[in-house]
Amino acid sequence: MLEEKYKKLQKILCDMETAVVAFSGGVDSTFLLKAALDTLGSENVLAVTADSETYPLEELEEAKKLAVLLGARHEVIETSELSIPGYSENTPNRCYFCKKNLFEHLIPMMEDHGYKNIVFGLIADDMGEHRPGIQAAKEFNVRGPLQEADLYKSEIRELSHDFGLPTWDKPSFACLSSRIAYGEQITIEKLRKIDQSEKFIRNIGIRQVRVRTHDALARIEVEARDMYHLMAHRIDIERKLKSLGFSFVTIDLSGYRSGSMNQLLEKQHYAVK
Repeated sequence: MLEEKYKKLQKILCDMETAVVAFSGGVDSTFLLKAALDTLGSENVLAVTADSETYPLEELEEAKKLAVLLGARHEVIETSELSIPGYSENTPNRCYFCKKNLFEHLIPMMEDHGYKNIVFGLIADDMGEHRPGIQAAKEFNVRGPLQEADLYKSEIRELSHDFGLPTWDKPSFACLSSRIAYGEQITIEKLRKIDQSEKFIRNIGIRQVRVRTHDALARIEVEARDMYHLMAHRIDIERKLKSLGFSFVTIDLSGYRSGSMNQLLEKQHYAVK
């Protein structure tokens, strides 16, 4: 089954002939870049990484190293989500503005370099979640080959492991803005505070962490297996996060889960009904 899905992915990419890959250095975009390079050849693929306020410097450096490892042509462009009208207000369709801005940058690059397609790391799991960025992709004819091949995150990790990619077990990552509760203004100060908080917790040995913010409250999500370790360092963590400006520091007993802020949208939906 998995082999068939990968063959389908190769067919999709082969039909594209050339592609610009929106490359963040995460599990999905790294696998997509690898598949595109193997299928189309390095001369027909361009990886592009957008450096912005919501993208940690360490992630950018890792993306650069991965591109070199894979032998990909790689360009880094400067973008600014906070300058996009409607983005910093942090409405539920925030990701639409982000992806729209990204694709508006990539289209001229595609045309100038003579490529025929833009692709990004959309996967099958994303189709059942709140993903406003998908609408932007449709509007700009940007494709998600992994999703088209019906590949799920667990399958992408398995294939990445088989191909020897160092990202096969990399923790999932999303832009720092996803940590801020909808309706709460996004600022550069908040993004830096979140980045520093998560970096501190990772440095004590916890790989998968989210520091979600609700005004002055920091809600920490880690995987269930890491909660004891987190509690063992709770005093240091509380002291650090409060020094960064949080008034309250809490641990979410439900643990880490992708897109947990969307639960607020679900509650609002049911409340309206």
